[in-house]
Amino acid sequence: MNIQAIKQRFGIIGRSAALDNALATAVRVAPTELSVLIAGESGVGKEAFSKIIHAISPRKHSTLIAINCGAIPEGTINSELFGHEKGAFTGATSERKGYFETVNGGTIFLDEISEMPLDTQAFLLRILESGEFLRVGSSKVLKTDVRVIAATNIDLLDRVKAGKFREDLYYRLSTVPIHVPALRYRTEDIYMLFRKFTVDFAEKYRTQPISLTDDAKLLLERYHWPGNIRELKNVAEQISVLTEEREIDALTLKAFIPDIRNSQLPALRSNGGDGENMQEREILYKLLFDMKSDLNDLKSLIFELIRKNNLSVSENQLQQLASSGVDRSESSFAVRKELPSPSQTTDDRLEEVMPVTSPPPDLSKPIVLGHQAAVDYAQMEEVDENLSIEDMERDLIKKALKKHKGRRKDAARDLGISERTLYRKIKQYELQ
Repeated sequence: MNIQAIKQRFGIIGRSAALDNALATAVRVAPTELSVLIAGESGVGKEAFSKIIHAISPRKHSTLIAINCGAIPEGTINSELFGHEKGAFTGATSERKGYFETVNGGTIFLDEISEMPLDTQAFLLRILESGEFLRVGSSKVLKTDVRVIAATNIDLLDRVKAGKFREDLYYRLSTVPIHVPALRYRTEDIYMLFRKFTVDFAEKYRTQPISLTDDAKLLLERYHWPGNIRELKNVAEQISVLTEEREIDALTLKAFIPDIRNSQLPALRSNGGDGENMQEREILYKLLFDMKSDLNDLKSLIFELIRKNNLSVSENQLQQLASSGVDRSESSFAVRKELPSPSQTTDDRLEEVMPVTSPPPDLSKPIVLGHQAAVDYAQMEEVDENLSIEDMERDLIKKALKKHKGRRKDAARDLGISERTLYRKIKQYELQ
């Protein structure tokens, strides 16, 4: 069964490569009896993968049951899973069959497996290895034939290192691991899912489905969605029921997701504080990213000038530039800004030295400049670049204030910091 057929059958929306890889793994492991560990953040749809595996497996005509290990109290989870005998504990007025006994021949999906107590983990390991288990309060060994699919939203190896999860059980469960990608790594799927949820809502309540403007779509795709698909569905339904307008712009969308404009810069760990240090670092990250972009533009410009003017440059120098991340191929040359030209462009000057129509130069020879070009280069003055972080931060804040005509609230949002931090920085740098 191909991936597209699986998507249509189970209502899976998305075209990202990471999602397709996860589905392909599920399809390949389904016909086997191997244990599967599905990893992924909360809300990514791990249970849907368990249904896919069960539905196309030889056990598809038997029972599939989903159990949330984190929702069952530690004192009763053994009874729930393995059953108990009459009088085994206070309140056990009759014998009870557990899930592993009642679902014999089927599939059990154990969600939040990381929350399972250590003693229960030992019983589960025995079932996985031999199919044997004991009811609580019984000494009679029972047999079961159950396929186990487990899921976790945290790294189980971290739990193993902390002594809260059995290492042997981890390797027994993760015979075939499947990683379901978070929604923020499926940017191309976000609007498709949003449209699916809004159309479903409209059909259910017989209303007109909402749509998004281009700027609202952009905001939707740039948001990091910590709650993943579950959060996206909630937002889609909230907007559908609470707005009169059927076309939603960015301003309306922001009202439903207040932190949708938050910076998506790398997260840093701090040792405490009120978060202002984190916001200051975000300014520096933004500045460094801008500097990197400018540097790449400069490198692309150099390659473009070399190509257009047939300049002779040593292969070693070209390799040094190419190794810094700029492609030397002709298709990659892109000059984003035109060169300023008080009297004559740089291209015109270089054509005086070496016309574009001249044959390709010998790369083993150095660049030879004419008299006028030599004079021009001799008049150039090398200026040391200011690398002071404080100066760069001051300039960035001044630019933001100028851009927003002194409106500090807008400037703070553009910089990705709080107004309080911006006020403190203005005072620190005497920008009143």
